[in-house]
Amino acid sequence: MKLVSAFFRVVHGAMAFLFALAALVLIGIAARIGWEAVHAGFDARTAQLIIEAVGLVAAAVVALQIAETIVEEEIIRDADISAPTRVRRFLSRFFVVLIVALAIEGLVATFKALHENPSQLPYAASLLVGVGVLLAAWGIFIRLNRYAEELEPEAMADAKKEDGKLK
Repeated sequence: MKLVSAFFRVVHGAMAFLFALAALVLIGIAARIGWEAVHAGFDARTAQLIIEAVGLVAAAVVALQIAETIVEEEIIRDADISAPTRVRRFLSRFFVVLIVALAIEGLVATFKALHENPSQLPYAASLLVGVGVLLAAWGIFIRLNRYAEELEPEAMADAKKEDGKLK
């Protein structure tokens, strides 16, 4: 069983590395777009390019946070995700990043649609409505999960012990 566990740690490590690498590539592309935009002059096109760069940076943040979560949860802590406390903490980390990135992407899409193609506004609005639904669903999940945690107080104690591995 130790061999299988070690194999999964290696796979998780490779996945985290690829997510981090993707984040760095996205940051590089965003920096290049931003640099070119600033040198092109200060006009509406420059604003559009900067807004696109912000969207790429938001995607990079998501990729980097996923990499960090994988490393902390699956490699350093070697956490058992079956406990309600661990599930809530893991999903909360993921949802914070996802919701913020999707909200930024929705704003980018809105600005782009306003300036380039107003017929795309319903799609941008749909994305922002989806972000709101995700946020509400996450809140409901946390509320319901809290009741499950009260049934297993030892799971919270275990999760706090695992946090010590990160210090």
